[in-house]
Amino acid sequence: MNHSPHSRSRADAAGRAPESEGSIDIGLVVAAHGRHCLVESPDGQRRICHPRGKKSQAVVGDRVRWMPTGDEGSIEQIEPRNNLFYRQDELRTKSFAANLDQVLVLLAAEPEFSEHQLARALVAAEAEGIAPLIVLNKADLGTLFERAWDRLAPYRAMGLTVLPLRLKGEDDASSGLDALVQRLEGKTTLVLGPSGVGKSTLVNRLVPQAQAQTGEISRALNSGKHTTTSTTWYWVDTARTTALIDSPGFQEFGLNHIEATRLASLMPDLRAALGACRFYNCTHLHEPGCGVRAKVQGEGCGDDGIAATRYRIYEDLFAELSAKRSY
Repeated sequence: MNHSPHSRSRADAAGRAPESEGSIDIGLVVAAHGRHCLVESPDGQRRICHPRGKKSQAVVGDRVRWMPTGDEGSIEQIEPRNNLFYRQDELRTKSFAANLDQVLVLLAAEPEFSEHQLARALVAAEAEGIAPLIVLNKADLGTLFERAWDRLAPYRAMGLTVLPLRLKGEDDASSGLDALVQRLEGKTTLVLGPSGVGKSTLVNRLVPQAQAQTGEISRALNSGKHTTTSTTWYWVDTARTTALIDSPGFQEFGLNHIEATRLASLMPDLRAALGACRFYNCTHLHEPGCGVRAKVQGEGCGDDGIAATRYRIYEDLFAELSAKRSY
């Protein structure tokens, strides 16, 4: 099994030889609620930890140096991150998780998915150098699935991995679950998706003890709520090399942390045409000699073209990011 450098460093921190520096230990943040975190030691033990003072907030996936204080602990330092997946609107920043290998965006043939929401998640992942994986569930819905699959043609054409899935039923091979598991092995994957697409079903299929773990975490952090109210880390295998991070469903996904002028470079289909513009500061909206607009084609895509739907999303996002207020 191949492991990325990111995977190796987290696996070592979470499940191999303990690291210590005096009375300071290394741990992995596996859940967070408010300012409280659940930190897993290299031996698999978990305990509640609190940040000391007003230091920066730890998020799920962070490696932290912590010090025992009775049955709990205090977080002394957050180790440098490889990446941080987050969204930002005018009012606040929401961090999902750190040190990811990939983001799995789970969609379904029904309810109909928002391409704008999908594009936002993909842009946020691209900005942090995190590989995206798109999975379309409910392959048993026939015509509805075919229509949804066709809508994802531009994403396949730009080189993204798009997998079909049928979580209804138990046959992992024909359902597409086996193919998905191969994409998850040895990696840390954040699972994103709107409500109703089967996210909880997927997590429970891959991690049979997930519900019990979630209950324990909820009680430990005294959140008083269940399942998807907070982001949670699950080990898929006993060797603790493959991890899933389940996050609350997203309805709004702000990109205020992205500059409008950077947007085209974060959309692979547009990025491929950037070198052909007449002007170096082209916005790809109205300038003559624009290489991006010259590539815009019909609703489908292929032959290095840009689907009209994708270009409209670019126009909308560019207008939104250009109008954002300064902080």
